[in-house]
Formats: sequence, C-alpha cells, structure tokens
Amino acid sequence: MLEEVLSLGFTNVELGHGIRLSLMDGIQRVFDRGDVVFSSLHNFCPLPVEITRSSPDCYQFSSVREAERERAVKLSFQTIDFAERLGASVVVMHMGHVPMPPITDRLIKLASEGEHLSRKYVRMKLDAVKTREAKAPPYVAFATDCLRRIAEYAVSKKIRLGIEGRHGYEEIPSEREFPALLDEINSPYVGYWHDFGHIQIKHNLGFLDHVEWITNIRSRLLGCHLHDVEWPGGDHRPPFTGGVAYDKLVPLLHEDCLFVWEMGPRRVKEQIIKSLALWKERFGE
Repeated sequence: MLEEVLSLGFTNVELGHGIRLSLMDGIQRVFDRGDVVFSSLHNFCPLPVEITRSSPDCYQFSSVREAERERAVKLSFQTIDFAERLGASVVVMHMGHVPMPPITDRLIKLASEGEHLSRKYVRMKLDAVKTREAKAPPYVAFATDCLRRIAEYAVSKKIRLGIEGRHGYEEIPSEREFPALLDEINSPYVGYWHDFGHIQIKHNLGFLDHVEWITNIRSRLLGCHLHDVEWPGGDHRPPFTGGVAYDKLVPLLHEDCLFVWEMGPRRVKEQIIKSLALWKERFGE
C-alpha cells in the first residue's frame, strides 16, 4: 500500500480511517526503516477491532449515549498515540452530527436534476436549516466536551487536531459553529482542516461561498484534503478535473498548510500522476 502511494510521486502519507490494526506492525516497520514520512492520521486509526469496514463515524462525540462518547474519546487517544509513534503531526477528526433527516444527498439529487433554483429546493433547504438550528445545541455541547478532553491529551503528545469541514449539512460543526468551537477550546493544538471537495459541495448547494469561507477561517487552518467535484456532488476526483477553483483558492492559504490528496477508489494511477504534476506546475512542491 505504502509503496504504491510513494510510486505516484508523493513523499508523505496520511493514514486513513480504514487501516486495520493488523496492518500497523508492518506500517511501523516501513516507518522505522525510514522509507516513508507520515503527515497525518485520520481518526479513528487504526480501525476499531469490532468494526469491519472503514467507518470514521462509527462512534460519535455527539451521541446522547455516554458509553459511545467514551469509546470515541478512548479511540481518539489511541490514534494520537499512533500519530506520535509514526512521527505524524496532525490527527484529522470528524465531530459527529445532529440527529435529523439527512438533507445533503437529497439536495444534490434535486440539483443534478436542474431543480436547485426551484421552490421545492428552497423550501427543503430552509426547513433543514430551521431543524438543525433548533436541535443542534446539546449535540454540539457533547462534541465540544469530548474535544476538550482529547485536546488536553493531544497537547501532552504535541499532536495537533484538525477538525474537518464536512459535506453533510447535519454534521458538526457547521461553518457557523466552527469559530465558536475553536474559541471555546482555545488551544494552539486544535484548528480547522479544510476539505476542498466537501466545502465545494456546500458551495454548490448554496450553503456558503467557498472563497469567503476560506478567507474567514484561514488563520485557524492546519491543512487540507484535496479532491475535486463534478457538479453538484461528485467528489473525490483528482484536482483540476472538476469545479473547485484551486487557482483562486490556494493563494488564500498560508505557506505552512498541509495538503493531502484524498482520492476515491475508482481513480486510476494516470489521473493522479497528471493531477500532481499540474499541482506542482501551478503551486510548487
């Protein structure tokens, strides 16, 4: 797995949330030989032993069940421990969701049918906003309390936590909630992780403006997941093959920002190599 990633022209690797515990000894050996550098790990990494497929949201910090929140916190501690062992500087995290009827995929379907300016679309979207605003506070509070504990542990290990911007409107935190969450935690070890594809989908659906959001949040930014979007919601495509305005957006980011290619499993080697070459041509290493 690692040899394939390096053969595409990358020098650093993010370990994803689908890495099984049985793979970690081999990964550790490759790292100990000096053959790979790890930039980041995506929570939960390794995959919990009781979970059989990649599932970063298998345990939620926003759950009303205390036992589930505790499991999520302990698994996050474990991910931080592995990040320390592998020399990674960041753990990327999802924070949970507000329990409400999922809206994002329904809006994507309507938009793909040319209905994104219809009254039906607008009513559906406004109803979702009202529902989320009414229901969100206790679930955001659960997630915040968990994050505070994880942040204290991360500080002791000198590992930063990147809270990922998600594509689902029901997920936590929303862009409106992000600044307050980061202010409340108030730690240099906790920041924002920008996902270009997810935020582009929200842009396409009319929840935000991509340029405006990056401009507002860039001072809190730790890194980014790079993938492109075929309008309105076909994501995890190589950069420069969809609608993300990278030439406009990337210059807004600070020089120390981490960039991680996050490709879908159907992407082929030639597409990724071409995308990486274009990236280096436009933005350097």
